[in-house]
Amino acid sequence: MTGKTRTWGGNTITDEHYDTIVIGTSQGARFLPVELAKAGQRVALVERDQLGGVCVNTGCTPTKTMVATARLAYQARRGAEYGVRTGPVSVDLVAVRERKRAMVAGAQQNYASRLAQDGLELIEGEAHFTGPKTVEVAMTHGGTRHISASTVIIDAGTRPRPLELAGAGEVPVLDSTSIMELSELPKHLIILGGGYIGLEFGQMFRRFGSEVTIIQSAARLMMTEDEDVADEVAAILRDEGITILTSSTPVRVQPAGGGHLRLTVRTQDGERQLEGSHLLSAIGRIPNTEALSPEAAGIRLDSQGFIEVDEYLETSVPGVYAMGDIKGGPAFTHLSYDDYRTLQSNLMRRGKASTRDRTVPYTMFIDPQLGRVGMTEREAAAQGRAIRVAKVPMSAVIRAIETGETRGFMKTIVDADSGQILGCAVLGSEGGEIMTMIQIAMLGKLTYTDMANAIFTHPLLAEGLNTLFAMFDDA
Repeated sequence: MTGKTRTWGGNTITDEHYDTIVIGTSQGARFLPVELAKAGQRVALVERDQLGGVCVNTGCTPTKTMVATARLAYQARRGAEYGVRTGPVSVDLVAVRERKRAMVAGAQQNYASRLAQDGLELIEGEAHFTGPKTVEVAMTHGGTRHISASTVIIDAGTRPRPLELAGAGEVPVLDSTSIMELSELPKHLIILGGGYIGLEFGQMFRRFGSEVTIIQSAARLMMTEDEDVADEVAAILRDEGITILTSSTPVRVQPAGGGHLRLTVRTQDGERQLEGSHLLSAIGRIPNTEALSPEAAGIRLDSQGFIEVDEYLETSVPGVYAMGDIKGGPAFTHLSYDDYRTLQSNLMRRGKASTRDRTVPYTMFIDPQLGRVGMTEREAAAQGRAIRVAKVPMSAVIRAIETGETRGFMKTIVDADSGQILGCAVLGSEGGEIMTMIQIAMLGKLTYTDMANAIFTHPLLAEGLNTLFAMFDDA
């Protein structure tokens, strides 16, 4: 590490110079700084909050830990269906929270252990640009540091979008982070937003024992999915006792006495009022770009405040890159990890790895899971593709029948001429795992005939793929 002197704001500043600065510590930044340091670089890793970013602290690890508890409670209540006698089932939310906290602490410790690498320095504080490759850090424990580098990588992530609703400042409003810290079960949880976050928490707290109402301004849930998929998800949630109001716009919220709140909603049938104990805002996320002062570096943002990058993840400033959620697009941990692989190849091996046309799978962890990869039927039609569609209910899959998990369906889209698989949606028991098998088939350029004729172990859920792909020949 060397020092460089420059002038900023009329003052002479001495920079500590590194080879690379990484701002933020999400999934991608979990690996890249370590790899760069192992290669002999001097690396500064700046983090203002908790190591591990959203996934470790407030996203994947804690939510899926709590989803597991919710599923166990749901299954316990179904015991009689399987000939198992159980007593009344209740959930201790404090115990659930403590189990979640322990999982997060373990993940944080594992993360921190990876950073013990010569040449890698963790700097705790808030970073903002003072130039294209110069950064000032307001240290967590006081003071400032001025650092610079030949390469800067931004991995500062996103945060829940604030709720802009009349009266929101007068009542407690939960977000996807604070709801996991509750110590008492909500009597009636009202959720604003019918996307993945809202649906996962909605089903979770319904299974914990809360009354749940989901408010969606659009005409249906999950607007990026095909209509039949969204309708089936809605039917599953309603079957569990969740109230879903679509085409409904929140107008205002106000205290209702007794610690409750009253939400006014504009529906197609006029205004109606809902009274609840808790309000969860699940209306999306925004990028953590303001505090970075990107304008001082000349970094270009899009209309939503996300950092614009090219297919190599380079920003409008040469030598400055962005990875993970802060660059926009699908906000998935596995996509952040693929960003890491792209940058590792290009920065360390002089490769030309690109993010262009990469296929991104994802799973929504409601129960049953929704696994998705490739094109939806609607997307294929919008592109004018000649396609064929096959669909099989999970009630036709032997393993699903045996285990009593028959809700949902498997659906796949193939090219009408070549038979190549273009995409799938698997809404069913272990839907994400089954989707991954189809993704691998897509990566291997297998046709629907290959899948129809493959030998899958009986009786597994995967065996249903024979039935699904054989439908093209039966049509």
